[in-house]
Amino acid sequence: MELRCFLQSAEADIVCIGAVSTAVLPLYRRGFNRRLAVLFINQNQLPIIMYLKFFRRYSTPYLFLFPALFILTLTVLWPAVQAFYLSFTNYEYDLTQMPQWVGLKNFDRLWRDRTFWQTLTNTLLYLICVVPVLVVIPLGMAILCNQKLRGMNWFRAAYYTPAVISMVVAGIAWKWLFAETGLLNQFGELLGLPPVSWLANPKVALFSVMAVTVWKGLGYYMVIYLAGLQSIPAELYEAAAIDGSDGLGKHWDITVPLMKPYLVLVAVISAISATKVFEEVYIMTQGGPRNSSKTVVYYLYERAFKDLEIGYACTIGLVLFLMILGLSILQVSLQGLTRND
Repeated sequence: MELRCFLQSAEADIVCIGAVSTAVLPLYRRGFNRRLAVLFINQNQLPIIMYLKFFRRYSTPYLFLFPALFILTLTVLWPAVQAFYLSFTNYEYDLTQMPQWVGLKNFDRLWRDRTFWQTLTNTLLYLICVVPVLVVIPLGMAILCNQKLRGMNWFRAAYYTPAVISMVVAGIAWKWLFAETGLLNQFGELLGLPPVSWLANPKVALFSVMAVTVWKGLGYYMVIYLAGLQSIPAELYEAAAIDGSDGLGKHWDITVPLMKPYLVLVAVISAISATKVFEEVYIMTQGGPRNSSKTVVYYLYERAFKDLEIGYACTIGLVLFLMILGLSILQVSLQGLTRND
């Protein structure tokens, strides 16, 4: 039984050359004639199905994405795969030699590495102290900057300026402020306070670095909150005022519930940034004194580029990746909960 090809009009999405056998009928009945081109090249009429129309219709976006994806693969994806492999190898000192497979020895060493656990504790402390500040204070700043007052654009620009400044410049400037004869100690002397070794005291060095992170991130997260505040209708505040909710009460009743997606976003972004903190530590303290301000990323840097223990550094990087992956999964989960609410 044969079915002659009759879909050769301009509106047809299938091109048939030759006779179409009964083997094609199931495909035709399922609607594949809108996607496939069938070509018969022998008397046995065994079809070679070619996705010509499908390829022509759906390949254009991927062709535009190909250059960016190619560069991303070379600079991000392939190095990530290599780092994962090297975390199970001994690759150090003489980098001209091939890596030697050692299995889980690097992870066993990491488990017994006291310095790693100290840096992990510092990183978690950094996260616990910095994230709440960067979630709460920028929201208050955004509420203030959302008021319709004269000169408010100047205040917005002033608050956002630290976010534009390079971290290198900010770190050097704050390092001068925290110096023994810096501006902070000079101001303290005017108040009768003793000088403080902000960056040389193990008890306060990490918190001094945190101050720079907070100072630089306030304006950035304020802008995110400001975008959310401007999407809240003014009628809601007017209705709340009629119901007797005014002042801070209206923000607690209206602003905070409607800003939950932005609160979650800022919390997770700031947590990931705190987990990956490096520039402030490198510029201001170099991880000292006595590893009191050393974070996981800085410890990874030391192992990789100072001690040339590439395999062990990749193991640290894998643990850091799992931490950030966990925070990202938490963000997706919390965003799903806020949408359901």
